[in-house]
Amino acid sequence: MTVPRTWKEALGARLPEAWGREIDIFETQIELRKKGKIEEKLFAETRLRRGAYGQRYDNGQRHDGEKTQALAFPSGDVTKGPSTLWDAPGMQRIKIPYGRLTADQLDVLSDVAEEYSDRILHVTTRQDFQLHFVHIEDTPDMHRRLAAVGITTREACGNTVRNVTACPYAGVCKDEPFDVVPYAHALTFFLLGHDDTQDFGRKFKVAFSGCKDQACGLTNFHDLGAIARTRVVDGQTRRGFEIVIGGGLGAVPQNALLFDEFLPEEELLPLAQAMSRVFARHGERQNRARARFKFVIKKLGFDETKRLILEERAKLRPDPRWTAFLSDLHGADEKPIRPAGPLPAGPLPAGFDRWRETNVLPQRQPGYVMAVITLPLGDLTSEQGRALANVARKFTGDTMRTTVDQNMLLRWVSEADLPEVYASLQRIHLAGAGAGTISDITACPGTDTCKLGISSSRALAAQLTKDLRASGLDQDPNAKHLHIKASGCFNSCGQHHVADLGFLGVSRNVSGRRVPHFQLVVGGQWTHNGGSYGLAIGAVPSKRVPEIVRRLTERYSKERVGAETFGEFTTRIGKKTIRAMVEELQKLPTYEQDPSHYSDWGDPREYTITDMGEGECAGEVVAYVEVELAAADREIFEAQILLDEKKNDEAAARAYSAMVRSARALTRENNANIGTDPEEIVAEFRKHFFDTGVFFDPFAGGKFAQYLFRAHDERSKPATRESVHQLIEEANLFVDASHQCYTRMVLALRPSVVDVAPNTTA
Repeated sequence: MTVPRTWKEALGARLPEAWGREIDIFETQIELRKKGKIEEKLFAETRLRRGAYGQRYDNGQRHDGEKTQALAFPSGDVTKGPSTLWDAPGMQRIKIPYGRLTADQLDVLSDVAEEYSDRILHVTTRQDFQLHFVHIEDTPDMHRRLAAVGITTREACGNTVRNVTACPYAGVCKDEPFDVVPYAHALTFFLLGHDDTQDFGRKFKVAFSGCKDQACGLTNFHDLGAIARTRVVDGQTRRGFEIVIGGGLGAVPQNALLFDEFLPEEELLPLAQAMSRVFARHGERQNRARARFKFVIKKLGFDETKRLILEERAKLRPDPRWTAFLSDLHGADEKPIRPAGPLPAGPLPAGFDRWRETNVLPQRQPGYVMAVITLPLGDLTSEQGRALANVARKFTGDTMRTTVDQNMLLRWVSEADLPEVYASLQRIHLAGAGAGTISDITACPGTDTCKLGISSSRALAAQLTKDLRASGLDQDPNAKHLHIKASGCFNSCGQHHVADLGFLGVSRNVSGRRVPHFQLVVGGQWTHNGGSYGLAIGAVPSKRVPEIVRRLTERYSKERVGAETFGEFTTRIGKKTIRAMVEELQKLPTYEQDPSHYSDWGDPREYTITDMGEGECAGEVVAYVEVELAAADREIFEAQILLDEKKNDEAAARAYSAMVRSARALTRENNANIGTDPEEIVAEFRKHFFDTGVFFDPFAGGKFAQYLFRAHDERSKPATRESVHQLIEEANLFVDASHQCYTRMVLALRPSVVDVAPNTTA
């Protein structure tokens, strides 16, 4: 009888030696953690650096309705034997550098999704794959199987350099000065595991773009962004990069700043290494809310940060890897496997013309095109994955890409093959049209699996897609090009800041019940590499988001002037007009009249069951807080209008006032005699809410309180447009956190209240 071999034995020499050793070490660490011989804090960082995350499990509920541990990994004392907590599933993130994927790799990804996960491959906004409901004990074998086809999960998460992203059209784009893929590849594996990237206080993100005006690599919101450039030097054309640093989205977005207009190609890797050293040395370690590179620049100033990077560059010991890859920049080149040819005269399959219009893009190589595979919510099944791999083998070879808008791309498709490619995709239900249109919506996992999710971004995106297609707006010549993006919380994983219409999940208290809402963000710019960020207009009840989308897009379509962008349109009609549209939709029927508004999309359970009761002594206090927090919301909106009118000082004062008003509203319960002096208000807020931890929540800790303290300390500083934009973002987040704090105060005063909101965890 043949004894079945382990995956480690079966793969043998196919495993790269160094990667195999890393996986063996991780497997040992898992065993040690199970025996209680490694502290959870250390093990948590270890597994994160292997891409293994905890996740929300069924929104914090077992199927039998009982509470379950929301983390997918153990904590506390595990020395007493096996724990059921160990068996709770988690999420595995898998790095796909610059999105390039082979057919064999997609086969293996599909296999492991089927065997270890829920049969779903999810494409992320960083061109990664994520698998959900994966047991930690299965991850070493999964990692080995991926490593055997050239995929690593190392540093997919944790305080590391995350997946290096790049334009999915690189190498075939007609506008690029040169292909950025060899540089993205070299930087990926130079920084992977590098000594100078192992001591960060937070993550570090890198992106490459072939051109500046399109979305491409979205370099504007990255810690390090590189845009391809050429320059004639001594009669010869030299390659280099426009380098930007310090960008980021998150709760408060920051535009990247120009570091160098033209960095020679041979300086790319050493610059990244020097920047890593500066980040490790000067990055925040205690306050994780301020631990990204953008805050290094804020702390030190741009000029000093640049000086330190250049100084560090001068100190580096020469490394042959900096330039070795430059001797052969064609190692990553792709070649077609089918001859170029014209599109057949016909007859063509039903639906082909619509698909070709939205999903087919020209290459600079004559006779070849790219075909976008639209993935609803970024998902495809393991069966679809294997079938798609076979489509690639037949028509394009190993030229697939994942994209930052959660789709996939087949490159080097001969135009002569397009009808057959379309028919093949139809058979596996991957021939949906509408790529890049308003119905092609980006969404983070939200409350489906993310522990930080507040509102259901995925279910909202699915509903919006359905509604937009049913209404025909996705084919409206004036509206179809708009971008919609949704995040389940303030962290902008769905990139809502750079959408025409962005949504981030929040919750509000309506008539004593918590109701899922989404903040509407308008004015973001997807082009120019995510060139500018929008601002929140107001919170819309989740079930009414489709209505605000319909109203805004239909009005834009009817009133658009020439080639006016959506951002230009919203500026012309004014934020006051949009705010009025939002306010119309904020009024909800009572729970008794229509309970549907009190649950989230895709989840029939009540978002919150709260019996506020009557006659309680806190009733008047609650009413006062509600009024004052609403006034604070209004002041934030007024600050936005003042900013649009270029009244920077007045806008800053109004945003600061909103924060102080919120703090006073909360603090008055502890000190009924509190005055209106900001010094007293901030001091009392610190005493009663920050020092006691009352203001802290499971999602942000105390970081939003720090926004108030900093705004108070810096209120006399000169206001610039950029500083006011950030202050308004921070004020919005602080006031929203005040809403959540108020809700928790009410619950604490009502022992009978049972809070089962989807954004809570056991």
